[in-house]
Amino acid sequence: MGAGKSTLGRHLAQVLGRPFYDSDKVIEERTGADIPWIFDMEGEEGFRRREQDVIDELTRLPGIVLATGGGVVTRAENRRHLHERGLVIYLYTPVDVQMARTRNDRNRPLLQQDDPGSVLRALFEVRDPLYREIAHEVIPTSAGNMKKVTEQVLSCLHQDGR
Repeated sequence: MGAGKSTLGRHLAQVLGRPFYDSDKVIEERTGADIPWIFDMEGEEGFRRREQDVIDELTRLPGIVLATGGGVVTRAENRRHLHERGLVIYLYTPVDVQMARTRNDRNRPLLQQDDPGSVLRALFEVRDPLYREIAHEVIPTSAGNMKKVTEQVLSCLHQDGR
């Protein structure tokens, strides 16, 4: 959360001349509702079911750039599809940086709590090992320099031959 997946993904897709998909946006387009509303109506479990279907579908598309929601790794099937069907780059972002980047964002249902910092720390403890499990590369994003991160991702793609 707050790693810059969507921003970097759009930029990378433009540089590569490839289609870009943001799994959260695809879910919103298909349901006609935003993510907070889906969480309110269906809970996190309902949202995760929708997300799993979308990830299965999108990871079958060739030559795309895909940005996912931060919790995508909580389901084993998503982890398997992402790792086996694409090159996964984990944009590592420490909790203090996530806090600064998401502080005023009302479109993050899991952070609508009295202490979003403790929520981010708890999510990080669960998700960081899962991202590391499926990542082909880990790239830190703390500095927030999109040009540098883009160059690192392009280097990974070049080394991987994709």
